[in-house]
Amino acid sequence: MTARKLPLTELPNAADDAAAAAERSRLRRRRRRQRRTAIVLAVLVVLFGTAAYLVWNNIARPVVLGFFESNDYEGAGSGTVQVQIEAGDSGRAIGQTLQEADVVKSADAFVEATRSEPRAASIQPGTYQLRAQMSSQAALDLLLDPSSRVSVRAAIPEGLRKDQVFERLQEATGIPVADLEAAATSGEVGLPAEAQGDPEGYLFPATYEFEPDVTATEVITQMVERHRQAMESVGVPEELRREVLIKASLIEKEAQLDEDFAKVARVIANRLEAGMPLQLDSTVNYATGKGGITTTPEDRETDSPYNTYKYPGLPPGPISSPGEKALAAALNPAEGDWLYFVAVNPETGETRFAETAEEHAQNVELFRQWLRENDA
Repeated sequence: MTARKLPLTELPNAADDAAAAAERSRLRRRRRRQRRTAIVLAVLVVLFGTAAYLVWNNIARPVVLGFFESNDYEGAGSGTVQVQIEAGDSGRAIGQTLQEADVVKSADAFVEATRSEPRAASIQPGTYQLRAQMSSQAALDLLLDPSSRVSVRAAIPEGLRKDQVFERLQEATGIPVADLEAAATSGEVGLPAEAQGDPEGYLFPATYEFEPDVTATEVITQMVERHRQAMESVGVPEELRREVLIKASLIEKEAQLDEDFAKVARVIANRLEAGMPLQLDSTVNYATGKGGITTTPEDRETDSPYNTYKYPGLPPGPISSPGEKALAAALNPAEGDWLYFVAVNPETGETRFAETAEEHAQNVELFRQWLRENDA
């Protein structure tokens, strides 16, 4: 078989093969560059997309939505939230407290609500029971409603001994009597030096409102401070305060009607000036720990410096917690020469005053008649 001869144009050319190989290599490099570029672009798209999302979600979106979304909750809220308003808090400070407790949505909204409410300036310090996520106006309304204030009320009447005061305070606050007694004698409640650490007479009678978490020391301190304020209000000089307090404590236990306070004070002053024993049953009852409107001969023989039948002059200390009326009477007794008095009708408080023993004896008989008629 004879081999076919190729035309010269179809003979293999080394230069052409090299060129083809170079072209293929160039194309491969180009495709690799294109793939790398595509990958880089894809990564950049992801990165820029993520960044754009973060910027939108965390910066732009809240700003945009802020133009359309209210900064205040709607409605009366739900549940219960207790908040503490401090003395001297401004409207802004109160709003911030409410915002932090999620009572209102923003302090700005609360401040805006106060601008149209003149009473907002009268919000009292204390603990309030509000609700979660209330409108600012609803929260303001509750802060202005006294029934929303969470407090402990203790009503202490005039004329109680310290042990009776402690019992009333325990009933109102739940603080044990032992804790109150310890606080009262701790030296940390503001008792004046002349009290010598004894709170008797210095626990001022009044109606108090305490915070729910009030301590025994805070309770007693407030009462002692109120006593000091009463002394200043009445105008009792510091050097006379102990004497006036003792006299006022006697007056508080002996007088029943307002018009008799200054008269009883005059009887005490007259008897002291005359060197007569005071002979007050209230001091005997204090010495014996008893109560009631009479004393027995045995009671009146009790050996105690508080027994004004047995010992002349004032007792060594107060026998009760007097109010301002008794303090004022002790400082400014009525004009008169009375040396005796007796309540002839303890039920109504009617009291007879006398200058002589004979007149007083007649009044005492009226008292005894009342006792017989009332089986007392």
